[in-house]
Amino acid sequence: MKQVAIILLNWNGWRDTLVCLASLEKLDYSHYRVLVIDNASTDDSVTHIKTAYPDIPLIINDRNLGFGGGCNVGIVKAMEEGADYIWLLNNDTEVVPSALTAMVQVAEADTRIGAAGSVLYYMDAPGKVQAWGGGHVNFWLGLARHHDIHVPENRLHYLTGASLLLRREALEQVGLFDEKFFMYWEDTDLGFRLRKKGWRLAVAEGSCIWHKESASLGKKSPLLIMYFNASAILFFSKHAVLPVIPMLVGVSGRMIKSLVMGNWKRAIYTLKGASAQLLEMAQKRNK
Repeated sequence: MKQVAIILLNWNGWRDTLVCLASLEKLDYSHYRVLVIDNASTDDSVTHIKTAYPDIPLIINDRNLGFGGGCNVGIVKAMEEGADYIWLLNNDTEVVPSALTAMVQVAEADTRIGAAGSVLYYMDAPGKVQAWGGGHVNFWLGLARHHDIHVPENRLHYLTGASLLLRREALEQVGLFDEKFFMYWEDTDLGFRLRKKGWRLAVAEGSCIWHKESASLGKKSPLLIMYFNASAILFFSKHAVLPVIPMLVGVSGRMIKSLVMGNWKRAIYTLKGASAQLLEMAQKRNK
């Protein structure tokens, strides 16, 4: 049986993390090890997690490395310890007992599968699908959309990082998360890099996850909006044939939508995030 490392990233979210860890105890897959990464929490997360689960390894980062950077710390540790698969799981989730078994079975069915995802449901609306594994990117409109139903593999451009099983060999070939993405789009970027190297993406329909979504910062956090748009600019600069089209259409479209809804603050932070990323990219080119 393949050895799986389960990585949970925590940032000021110990309550969610403890609930998630409790649900993992019910998994029907036996060959796994849990590793919690604390991304420099400013609350008492470390104390609570250590007290509740003293036997689970806890790595404490000395600064917040973002989602990709924080996960990379865990991935490196898992690979050093010989894991065959790494399951990245958001700490604000709860899983069904068969969640991991279903993903491993799908991945083991074809050695070309580099990553497998789950069917995610909204925590506050348990019957509503949040993402059927992942989604697709529209390079004309500059946006990504999660699928809420099964789609052909050629429409599955990425798997969401909220529940993502990664094959060790695939990571060894394409590399880990690009840490230039502090938050958002890093899973999309990884999906594109995997596919460009010939790896397949798959969805384990028997792997059901309930996800709070944006629990750390809140769904309408200005910081979330800035990171999302900054990362969108970075993603399209890496993967679009004509980056200016999705950059311009995507950012302006999100700004117009916010203004129509009367949300000036959201529009401003959309522009701030995109502008900051463009400025950083320009400065690096001029060095």
